[in-house]
Amino acid sequence: MKGKYSFQYITDSVFENCVFDTKDAFWHANNITVRNSTIKGEYLAWYSENLTFEHCKIIGTQPLCYCKGLRLIDCEMVDADLSFERSEVEATLTTPIASIKNPLSGHIYVPKVGEIIRDIEGAEGKIIVQKGCCCA
Repeated sequence: MKGKYSFQYITDSVFENCVFDTKDAFWHANNITVRNSTIKGEYLAWYSENLTFEHCKIIGTQPLCYCKGLRLIDCEMVDADLSFERSEVEATLTTPIASIKNPLSGHIYVPKVGEIIRDIEGAEGKIIVQKGCCCA
């Protein structure tokens, strides 16, 4: 799929084995699962709730901000900067990430992170760097 503003406001859906090249995908989405897919584009899934990515490759700037109930299971993040801003997140990443900004809560397991930005009160999400694990 190629386009802009894909799947905004969508609810109760599952996507498997897809390739998305889209800006602002899954904004305000609710109860979505994406498996074994590649998602390329900026501002992915802002303001979403109960969104799960399993074994996905996420490419682009400022993904997954202002999310509630966000889960990433064994996902790659490429060229992903300022990720997870003000999100409630549980994530296991298999590749290094450029930067993580102000996750509100949860845990982000990552093999390496370029920059961690914490410039607001209440951004208490845990970032756990696990060298040697997760990466192929």
